[in-house]
Formats: sequence, structure tokens, C-alpha cells
Amino acid sequence: MHPHGSRIISNGKIFMPPRSNLDQVGTGRATLTGFSAVLMWSLLAALTVATGRVPPFQLAALCFTIGGGLGLIWTLVRGEAGLFARQPAKVWLHGIGGIFGYHFLYFTALRHGSPAEVSLIAYLWPLLIVLLSVLLPGHQLRKHHLAGALLGFAGAVVIVRGSGGGTVQTDLVGYAAAVACALIWSGYSVSARLLVQVPTALVTGVCLISAVLAAFCHLLFESTVWPAGSAAWLAVLALGAGPVGVAFYLWDYGCKHGDLRVLGGAAYLAPLLSTAVLLVFGLDRPRLSIVVAAVLITVGALVAARDLIQTASGRSSTVR
Repeated sequence: MHPHGSRIISNGKIFMPPRSNLDQVGTGRATLTGFSAVLMWSLLAALTVATGRVPPFQLAALCFTIGGGLGLIWTLVRGEAGLFARQPAKVWLHGIGGIFGYHFLYFTALRHGSPAEVSLIAYLWPLLIVLLSVLLPGHQLRKHHLAGALLGFAGAVVIVRGSGGGTVQTDLVGYAAAVACALIWSGYSVSARLLVQVPTALVTGVCLISAVLAAFCHLLFESTVWPAGSAAWLAVLALGAGPVGVAFYLWDYGCKHGDLRVLGGAAYLAPLLSTAVLLVFGLDRPRLSIVVAAVLITVGALVAARDLIQTASGRSSTVR
């Protein structure tokens, strides 16, 4: 049996598809897996609002605990708990620095400036993923990858600026932390490709350690405010089971096995879809900037994903 389990029988003969096509199919599936994390992140804003007045680090600690707990159950069922002890320190530093480091710096940036300005700077990470991916073996940056990422960033600019930034002024610490956010998450995502041999299940340990670190930061910087009512607790559970939990497992797999250039371009759908969710629940107001952003981001994602779309079209034509 062929390791990919894919074969075509004609006139008693067996023909195997070219290896390159099979690799592209696998890359496409992994890219879609990573993109499912982007879909989950689109629920982040609405669910965070639903949690009420729970402080950021406390909320992160709760969500990381839920996400890590779900991963731990999955790891124990699969009998892979021993893999945690077999990983070198650099692997742990990579995961914790990426996942917890990003959130620490993002919350720090929010404490020192305008949410709109901070978010806009932090949204540089998808574009940086596209640019940094050229440093990886076998990753050639083409014009449509860069064009798609730039269109996506333009859409993010429109949607974040359109939301208004209030009167809060961003100081130097806020700007620096926001830039660091973009650099850390893009660096974490791209460098994950160099750790393909590390099982995605390791994210379990990273989430649990990040929960402890977030709890420590909460005790240092915040006053405890527990979710008020069952609806708020359900929102916390949903965050931990999705945007601040399972999404990290999906993103890890997508970055290690998918097309980083396409993921970077498509990631700009997160702020657009997030705004759409807020509109559905009446937590944001309709405005022209959303329509403009939708066009820019959608076109950008399609342009960035041109290679995968052509591959899928070719497979469909072959089947027919």
C-alpha cells in the first residue's frame, strides 16, 4: 500500500499520483487547519466582551488552564505524556516565549496606549510572517504573496482606524510593546517550521505553564474580578476551548506543515470576521469602513492563496 493511500486503477494497472501533487494536497490541508485557528480568533473580541470585567491576565490564566487541560486529556488518551520530558529547553522557550510572550506584551501595550493604535501595530504580524517566510528553505516569496499580505494589512488599517481610538494617547512603552508583539508572534510562527519534529501536543505544556505565568502577572498587576453569572463563565469556557486554547494547537500544526505565506495573507480575515461577529451581536455599529476593509482583506487573501486555489482547481479538473 502506498504511504499516502492514494491510487488510480485503470485497465488493471495501478498509477500513483506524482509525489509533488500529494505534497501540495497535504500542504493545503495543513494550511486550512491553520486557517481554522484564524476563524476561532474572530470570536475573541465578542467572547471577551461577554466575560465582563475580568482583568486581562486573570482571563488569560483561566483560558490557558482550560486550553491546556483539554490538551492534557487528549495527550493522556493518546499515551503521549512522556513527550514533555523528552523536549529540550529551547523547544519550551520557543513555545512559552511565543504564546505567553505575545500576550504579556499585548496586555502591556494596552496598558500604555490606545487600543486602536496598539492593535494596528500588532496586526503587522501576518505581513511579517509572509516576509520572514522567505528565510525558510523552499519558501520563495512571490509577488502575489506580498501583494495579498499588503492588501490585507491595508484592510486592517481601514477597519481599526474606522473603529476609533478614543482619546487615549499611546506612549513609547506602548508602541515598543506593540512592535514586539508583531515581531514575537511572526517569529514564533515562522520558526515553528524549523521544529517540525516537535509534536503539536507540546502546546499542552506551553498553555499550562503560560497559565501559571499569567496568574503570577495577575497577582502583580491586577485586582481579582471573577466572572459575574453563568453567561460570563460560559464565555470564559468558550474562550479557553477556542480562541485562547485549541486555536494554538491548530495554528502550530498549520505553521509546521502548511503554507506560511498563505496563512499570513489569510490571517487578516480575523479582524474583519471579528468585527462581523460584533455587528451580529449588536456590539459594534455598521459603517462604510467595514465594507472597504472586507473587499481589501478578501481580495488580499485570495491573491495570497493563488497557488493553493490553482492546485485545488487542477485536482477538481482531474477528478472530473
